[in-house]
Order: sequence, then structure tokens, then C-alpha cells
Amino acid sequence: MNPADWSWVLGIPVLVPFAAAALALLLARHHTAQRVVALIALVVVQVDAVFIAYLSMSGPLTLDVGGWSAPVGITLVADRLSALMLVVSVFVTLCVLIYSFTQDPSMGRKLPVAVFQPTFLILSAGVSNAFLTGDLFNLYVGFEILLVASFVLITLGSSRERIRSGTVYVVVSVVSSAIFLTALAMVYAAVGTVNMAQIAIRMNSIDPATAQLIEVMLLVAFGVKAAVFPLSAWLPDSYPTAPAPVTAVFAGLLTKVGIYAIIRTQSTIFADAGLNKALMVVALATMVIGILGAVAQDDIKRLLSFTLVSHIGFMLWGVGIGTVDGLTAAIFYTAHHIIVQTALFLVSGLMEQVGGSTSLTKLGSLLKVWPFLAVVYLIPALNLAGVPPMSGFLGKVGLIQASAQVGSPLDWTLIAGGLITSLLTLYALLRAWNMAFWQSSTEEITERATVPWTMTFATVLLVAASVLLAVLAGPIYRYAHGGAVELREQEPYISAVLPEAERGTGQSHEEPNPGVDETPVVPPLGTPSASAPTVTATTPAAAAPTTGGER
Repeated sequence: MNPADWSWVLGIPVLVPFAAAALALLLARHHTAQRVVALIALVVVQVDAVFIAYLSMSGPLTLDVGGWSAPVGITLVADRLSALMLVVSVFVTLCVLIYSFTQDPSMGRKLPVAVFQPTFLILSAGVSNAFLTGDLFNLYVGFEILLVASFVLITLGSSRERIRSGTVYVVVSVVSSAIFLTALAMVYAAVGTVNMAQIAIRMNSIDPATAQLIEVMLLVAFGVKAAVFPLSAWLPDSYPTAPAPVTAVFAGLLTKVGIYAIIRTQSTIFADAGLNKALMVVALATMVIGILGAVAQDDIKRLLSFTLVSHIGFMLWGVGIGTVDGLTAAIFYTAHHIIVQTALFLVSGLMEQVGGSTSLTKLGSLLKVWPFLAVVYLIPALNLAGVPPMSGFLGKVGLIQASAQVGSPLDWTLIAGGLITSLLTLYALLRAWNMAFWQSSTEEITERATVPWTMTFATVLLVAASVLLAVLAGPIYRYAHGGAVELREQEPYISAVLPEAERGTGQSHEEPNPGVDETPVVPPLGTPSASAPTVTATTPAAAAPTTGGER
């Protein structure tokens, strides 16, 4: 089978949810039909995502949308990194959708059900678009789709608290988008394209100071999305107020889109490792300060929000190491964290359903009321803390090994910080388990509240997936390693998008660029500008030296 013959499947994760959202809006008065449409759409996308992951094992797969060749047209690209993120994100979205099927009726129909399903599908399309795009501007479009859909979801019910949190979320997101848009304009002014493969070819030809300024601006924009310290203050106040399924999908996916964008740009576009040490310092601060915030919380949703911030630091740590092993661990840990963190937020929804509150001081005696829930909470909690032999442990061991191989003082500091953060995560989550399940409730619970079976089923499905991730850790880790190798080599990605070094496989008008010597040579990682495609006359940066990275 020739993977190129199947490139059209890359459009399905974006188009099918959009089409299903339109159909669901037309069925606004028929809630059951809406749910069936949404379920079928995401099942189709899930099957398609698994197929894309299989095809990507032969190398990056590309689709020039509308037959317009890159870099003029929009290109969708599925390498191992984007394919793995797509599979995991669609699976999580599917589980949360099932979880939400009966939550709204059980809460007295306080949620506008007719709006939820279409918006949820649009959110899924935006996430898939962000993971598959090979174009920086299309990535920006994906972020805006996420912003619009997430604002609707986070303010569902229109309570005063949710409107306030949603406003904070939107203001922060708009500022982040403005920074991203400014960086996009600078990229286009500097290299004349927004296609990531072509940017990678031309980036070594521009002034190093300009390149680093663009890199910093993109990191800030993506850092806000990913909730990296000190750009994470908005998250613990915004996520906990939303309904449980919304909080779960936000925690699992939206911050990971930011992490994905950081991994993609730092490995595909900016491969000189100049800011890797700064990334590692930020990673350390994110881990430690995030978990210190979690220890101080007495609300389970806010506690989980702070652990979410803290563990973003682990992924950033892998990116900062900059080696293939570091990137492998970062990719594996991101996939693990999407599943585990979403599972924990769904469990918190079950705890609220049974105990009537998310406050740990009000909850209690849940072990006596529903012992099964205590187990369902404990598995992802131990997994997040990194207790052996779970997937969280394997991801952290990968990070520690990659950092130990480099062996700088900063690496050893991060190893110490990671171990301390893991211990504090274990303490915070076990303390919450003790308060919610073991200690006596202030009000005696005589009868367990009714919990819809779909909520329990979806939560158990995610918890089982987190266990399966540990069982299949070997093949998944090797797949992630292949993705990291592709990222560090750069050439497979660039050659797939631009087979002739400058044009994709579609048809489009070609505008010559007389000032640039375009050669079909992909610059190897960290190559000085002398060996890269050069700007011969019009750009003074052609003669400027480029910086080489230590890693």
C-alpha cells in the first residue's frame, strides 16, 4: 500500500467534526439525534486517526488542501508526533463526549444541551487542525477556533462565576493571539513564508537576533496556551468553574496544544538550541511552583488544576534537554498526561455527583458510599505521581535518563526538582483521597446519589487506557522515539512537505524570489549559516554569524 494514495484521510479529522456540528445545530430540538451524530462523527475520526498513525510509520504524510501546492496553499502534515497526538486527543474527546451524554439531564438540564454538542465538535476540529497543520498561519486559525469554542463551553449555564472566569480566559487568550499574530507578521517579513518546512530552510539565513526575537515571541504565545509559569495564573481560576466534562477536555487537550506547538516550532523551525537552557529554567519553576500551589488547595478541581500546571513543566523539561531521548520522553509524557489528567477531572465530576461538592472539607465518607470510586480515583492519581510501573513513572524515568546523559548542573537540578515534584504530587493527591474518601463526612450520607452509567463508563474507559498505556509502553515509546528522530533530523518533514525543496505536490502559481538563492538543501541541525541557503544581496543578515547550540 502506498501511503501517498491515502493522503486524503488527513482532511477527515477536521472536516467530519465541522460537518457533524452543522448537522447537530439543525437537530437542536432533537437531543438524542444530536448525540448520535456527535458520537458517530468522533468514532469515524478515531478510526481515521489510528489509520493515519499507521501510515505515518512510513514517514510524514502530507495533503495539499484543494490541490494548491505548498508553500502557497495550506498543507496538512501527519508525522509520528502529530499522529500520536491526534489519536490520543480524539480518544479523550470521545470519552468526554460519552461522559457528557447523561450529565446534563442528571443536573436538571441546567446546561444548554443544544449548544453543547455542536460546540464540542467544533472544538475537536480545532484541536485536530492544530495538530495536523504544516502552516503557522493555519495553526493560528486552529487556536482561534479553539478560543471561540472554548469560550462558549466555559460559560455554559451563564452563571456569574462562569462568565467572570470565561472573561479572564478570553482576555488572556486574546492577548496570546495578538502576540502570536505579531510573531507571524515578523516571520513573514523575515523569510517571506509561513509554511513551517520552508521557514526551517530559510531561518538560518536571517539575522540571529531577529530569529531569536521571533522564537521568544512564539514561545510566549504558546506558553500562555500551555500555562507555563509565570503565564499560568489564569488557569486555576478559569477551569474549575466549568462543568466537569468541559474542565476535563480543557485540562486534557488545550494546554497540550500549546505544548505541541512548542515542540513543533522548537524542533522543526528553531533547531539551534539557543533558548534550551531558558526553557529548562522555566520548566523547573513551572514544576515546583505549580505543585506548591496544589498542596495548598482544599478543592479537588483547583488542586487538579495546579497539578496540571505543575506537570506541564515535565514536558517542557524534555523539550529543553534538546536531545532525541529528551524529545522522546517529552512526547511520551504528553500522551500519558492527556489521558491521566482528563481521567482525574472526570473522577472529580463523579465525586461531585456523589458528594454534592468539590470542596475537600465538605466531602467525606465516599469510600463507604462507593468503594469502586475510591479505586477509580487512586489509579490515575498514582499514575500522575509516577508510582512504578505506571506510564507516569516510565515517562519520568525517560526524562531523568535523558537529562543525566547530558549531565550539566542544570540537568541535575531539574532531576532533583522532578523528584521533589513527584513526591509532592503523591502527597497532594493522597491527601485529597484521604479527605474525600477516608475521613468522616460532616453530613452523614445515607444513600448514594444516582450516577448515570455513561459517566462511570467513560471514566473507567480512560482509567483503563492509562493502565494500557503502561502495558504497551514499549511499542508506544519506540513510536515516540521514531517521532523524535524525525523531528531532530528535520529532513523527513521538510522533504515530505516540499519534495523539490520549494514546491509541494499540488499545482499553484510560482513567484520567483530574485534575492534568495534557493537550493534544495536542508540545513542539518545547528548548521552555521554559511552552509544554509543564503540571501545574496537584499538581506544584510546573510553575512551575520549564526549561533550553534550546546545540545
